[in-house]
Amino acid sequence: MPKGLFDNKVAIVTGAGSGIGAAIARELGREGAVVVVSDVEAKSSEAVAEEIRKAGGRAEVCTADVADAGAVEALVDFAVKECGGLHLAVNNAGIGGPSEKTGDYPLDGWRQVIDINLNGVFYGLRYQIPAMLQSGGGAIVNMASILGSVGFAKASAYVAAKHALVGLTKTAAMEYATEGVRINAVGPAFIDTPLLSKNLDEETLGQLASLHPVQRLGTAEEVSALTCFLLSERASFITGSYHLVDGGYTAP
Repeated sequence: MPKGLFDNKVAIVTGAGSGIGAAIARELGREGAVVVVSDVEAKSSEAVAEEIRKAGGRAEVCTADVADAGAVEALVDFAVKECGGLHLAVNNAGIGGPSEKTGDYPLDGWRQVIDINLNGVFYGLRYQIPAMLQSGGGAIVNMASILGSVGFAKASAYVAAKHALVGLTKTAAMEYATEGVRINAVGPAFIDTPLLSKNLDEETLGQLASLHPVQRLGTAEEVSALTCFLLSERASFITGSYHLVDGGYTAP
């Protein structure tokens, strides 16, 4: 069999039950990784894991709410104990949150977005990094957004969390650069996933597409391609950086 990019590697992907996370989990599986598929929805996680198995890969399921530090610690422990270690991680789980001006933003909505989109990534790093050091090193990708570098009206919590995520990524990467753990962030623009297609009408989707110079939404597979490159040894000299996959959104 041809050698995969991630043979003999164990990977965790959070928010892997659909969309970008599912695409990343499937690509990691195709490239030989043992994939721990994690999401708050066990049913969707199992469906993605079964796709990986049917394609000839190995996948395990571990349900986890990333806003719960104990659940994230248990997820990493699961990977180490059940799969033999941890070498790769994608902290992808996230939510959009309420759409309100900052002066009207609901406090519970703010807390939920920060808990999942920022604290959840910190918890991931907090437990993934020690496990990777014990496994001889590894690579982590934190899923940011174009909104990690620009603003967007009525999305203060999301924008704040994604900006902070980029700073967290850079700091952690500097700390472990000489210890064999690389950490980067990816910033997608608007991607054609169930999160959008199930909640927005065709007119709104068209308006979002028009914001990109390429005049379309991105695909989950396009985000996965960049993410998996950064996880691979092909990106061995890349750490502490923030990579956009945005169809030109931030170019103007």
